[in-house]
Amino acid sequence: MKLRISFESIFLLFLAVMRFHGIGAMEMPREELMKIPMDELPEGVNVLQLHSMDRIEKKDGDQQPAMEDKFHGHDKGGDEIQKMEDTRHVHGHSSSHMDHLDPSVIVFFTIKDLKLGKTLPIYFARKHVPPFLHKEKADSIPFSYSQLHNLLEFFSFSLGSPQAKAMENTLRECEIKPIKGETKLCATSQESMLDFVHNIFGLESYFRVTTSYLTKSRALLQNYTILEVPKEIPAPKMVACHTMPYPYAIFYCHSQLTENKVFKLLLQGQNGDRVDALAVCHLDTSAWSRDHISFRVLGIEPGTSPVCHFFPADNLIWLPSLTQD
Repeated sequence: MKLRISFESIFLLFLAVMRFHGIGAMEMPREELMKIPMDELPEGVNVLQLHSMDRIEKKDGDQQPAMEDKFHGHDKGGDEIQKMEDTRHVHGHSSSHMDHLDPSVIVFFTIKDLKLGKTLPIYFARKHVPPFLHKEKADSIPFSYSQLHNLLEFFSFSLGSPQAKAMENTLRECEIKPIKGETKLCATSQESMLDFVHNIFGLESYFRVTTSYLTKSRALLQNYTILEVPKEIPAPKMVACHTMPYPYAIFYCHSQLTENKVFKLLLQGQNGDRVDALAVCHLDTSAWSRDHISFRVLGIEPGTSPVCHFFPADNLIWLPSLTQD
């Protein structure tokens, strides 16, 4: 199928979008959208590296910039310099096996680390989150790897460009079959995300939680200390939704039958930053790929220990309302 929508019309599509923010959604004015340069398209957390259980990572020596950096052409920009500076600042607290990893994967820890006064190196991404398209508009644009060539033409990205590679990776990831016990969907609209959550929880009501940055800072990676006893949020069921690099909002949402624990932690960075952080611990990792990046970061094997990770502010967790205080 050949896309017949002109590139200029993408801004007209955005006139009707709802920006996913706070408790609900709000409209983004046309003038604000028009200010976003096409070489600085919205970023997303690298779900392929952080949250996919079946992802096979590249071997040492064949590492590439994180997918969100590719999508924006920021391989050598200020964010990359900030990453290197932040990495030097936390080097004294990092293990030798983490020295050659992309700093953006330093979000993993073990459940034994969840204690008052513990200091951990943590990377918190601070990114612009793109607006959702209305469901009717999103459904009118193919979201399929088989349509990649037409999609690149639609968004005026050349084949082989960093943006094209990022879109390709997102589409491929979204079409990978879920592992045993997992249900997943790449939501292309707010409505499709809420439909997915409703299908998981059935008649139960639900609410969402996420990380909140209590101070403004450019620091991406630094050492954080746990200031209060971690608070567990009961999670008999949960749906996690992670942003994906794409010209408009795409959330990789998934739910697992295996047991998980959700925690809220008050953190303080070495530069004074405070973060009301959300973290999830996956108690059974036996079905995960041995090449999952978390095992490299933590130096463990699948199924030997729960794997925990922090969520950046643009990622969401949905929980049944019966778990809310």
